[in-house]
Amino acid sequence: MKQADCKFEAYLDRMDLITVLVPKAYHDGHVDSFCFCGNELHEPLVYDRKTELSNHVKYECPLTFYVQIGYEYKVIDEYGGRTNLQIGAVIRTDEFDSMFYYKGQDLGVTYSTEKSLFKVWAPTATRAKLKIVNPETKEEKVNDMTRESHGTWSCTVKGNLEKHFYSFIVCVNDVWREVNDPYAKAMTANSEYSVIIDLKKADVKKASRPPMHYETDAIIYEVHVRDFSIHPNSGIRQKGKYLGLTEKGTKGAYGQITGIDYVKELGITHVELLPVNDFAGVNELEPEKSYNWGYNPLYFQVPEGSYASNPHDPYIRMKELKQAIAIFHENGIRVIMDVVFNHVFIREQSAFEQLVPGYFFRHDEHGMPSNGTGVGNDFASERVMARKFIIDSILFWVKEYDVDGFRFDLMGILDIETMKEVRLQLDQLDPSILLLGEGWDLNTPLAHERKATIQNAVALPRIAHFNDRFRDCIKGSTFNLYDRGFALGHPHRKEEVKQCIAGSIALTKGKKGLFCQPNQTINYVESHDNHTLWDKLVKCNDFEEEAILRKRQKLATTMVLLSQGIPFLHSGQEFYRTKQGVENSYKSPDHINQLDWDRKYTFKEDVEYIKGIISIRKHHRAFRLPNAPLIRRHLSFLDTNDRLIVYQLLGVKEYGPWSAITVAFNDDIQNQTFCLKEAQRWKVAANDRYADPIGYDLINGKEINVSPVSALVLFQM
Repeated sequence: MKQADCKFEAYLDRMDLITVLVPKAYHDGHVDSFCFCGNELHEPLVYDRKTELSNHVKYECPLTFYVQIGYEYKVIDEYGGRTNLQIGAVIRTDEFDSMFYYKGQDLGVTYSTEKSLFKVWAPTATRAKLKIVNPETKEEKVNDMTRESHGTWSCTVKGNLEKHFYSFIVCVNDVWREVNDPYAKAMTANSEYSVIIDLKKADVKKASRPPMHYETDAIIYEVHVRDFSIHPNSGIRQKGKYLGLTEKGTKGAYGQITGIDYVKELGITHVELLPVNDFAGVNELEPEKSYNWGYNPLYFQVPEGSYASNPHDPYIRMKELKQAIAIFHENGIRVIMDVVFNHVFIREQSAFEQLVPGYFFRHDEHGMPSNGTGVGNDFASERVMARKFIIDSILFWVKEYDVDGFRFDLMGILDIETMKEVRLQLDQLDPSILLLGEGWDLNTPLAHERKATIQNAVALPRIAHFNDRFRDCIKGSTFNLYDRGFALGHPHRKEEVKQCIAGSIALTKGKKGLFCQPNQTINYVESHDNHTLWDKLVKCNDFEEEAILRKRQKLATTMVLLSQGIPFLHSGQEFYRTKQGVENSYKSPDHINQLDWDRKYTFKEDVEYIKGIISIRKHHRAFRLPNAPLIRRHLSFLDTNDRLIVYQLLGVKEYGPWSAITVAFNDDIQNQTFCLKEAQRWKVAANDRYADPIGYDLINGKEINVSPVSALVLFQM
């Protein structure tokens, strides 16, 4: 290798330190002196530490002068060799954040018919340009951008640019990159270009947000836009589309109600949509040829085009999503949006990395991108402009689309301060907006006490977590197909189950709860992830008849709905949704992922039962007490054998029409009994066959019988 080819490299790693890496093939790595020049500076660089590496020698040079980021500089060695100063680890320092935090609300495009202002945050760029493309003629025009305060670049272009395409072209570390706007509100099909739009033209008639008093009033129903309508017998015309969510009067092959009418009839309060922002994995022009859940985020403020009737028209995809949300609101249902701020699809290709390399993603102690998410990158939410992007995006979806809540995918990757700030900002708009997420503790280089995890729930008031303890106690381990929880016939974790039923709070003095308040627990046994409950049951309880398996699933779902906290159902769970045994169906075809509306007819009696349980929960607020002191005051458990759990809610007349409630869960294939303190008269709201808050039977006596694998709900007026 020629010495001329062995160019050394120089990095600004702190505001007061330049690191020079010299290849050993270049003068044996030996350099006595360096010089720094550029932007009217010409200064010697003196190193105070020299370190032998495998193929390089590292020289650390403290600075006695100020380097202004955003300008071009050279480092020259004693042999006349020279290299550009690159932006190194300085980009991940507090000093950098402090210097370049931009508080403005005008990143992206500010459009008017007379002119459009373009602004992008690229503090390490030394030059920047704006490219405008005429959508009709494809003519391109490139404009120079002007560097402004706090690392922003701007350009104002006169004229009406509505529907024109645009991109930014930035020079960072002497490399030019063309990149779309991370703050884009619209994209061309398959995310080729950002699009300039008039947001006012994307307006639709909004409906009032359905009322909600407490977070624990919520009953969440998880839906994938495409799964919801794609089944051949869904009766929905706009299959796989936003508009498929809006069709009323739809019926299946057997005359059964489907679509939004069914969801309304079921009685849930919130629909949670799997990601509807722009994602990779599906060709928007030929969506039928591929499938994806949507956890490959590309552009965070743009609706996904494959769900639109015309992905070429940015207004159509915006309007159709807004119409779907408005229709849900008209039907008394709020809408939660699943958001994926923990990672991007491909870090190197993302707008974040191309605009500001090294800033928006975490790196380990060796300077390598961290991978707590398992997809090759972790979003660095703790950095001020990364945090700002998350908050700006959340507020945009609320203000522009009327979204009622957000489910944060892999929330444990994000930092506590960011999540608290999201909660604070949303409270200023509407405190009833729900925040929930996956608080798993993942291996990302963020201090444990800073992670938005379940373990740190005490630091995250009014932010709910998917409760994996509830899930695994009731169902069995998600990660061990053959592990069985209480509802599947194994009572070995009965005490944990009881605490989960009580909202996973500390029910008595001296006990430690998973959460401080019941509004922090999302109670569930099934979601889009992993095996459906039915598929797990079929495998690990294959020694039981189908009738018993159905009883077990009804029992598990009933336990979700009649526990303190926030219940969460996977769409189709009430009619034994199956994915044909596929555990991770994120890109499986439609016949695996589709919501099979035929099963809704086949198991119509069981669907009616779950509807009844939902109505019982909604009928009396004692099933959804809003805080821990009220749970401790009113809820208690009776002593029973291992196969039976019985709790009572006493003195609850102020919360609903009943003064006392007794609920029993029997996981055994035999009848079980429990004894009350004294013989009393109770009305039955639910047993193994029926569920209705009106009640339909009377029980007198002290000894109460509970049918095999079932729930029993009793009440007194």
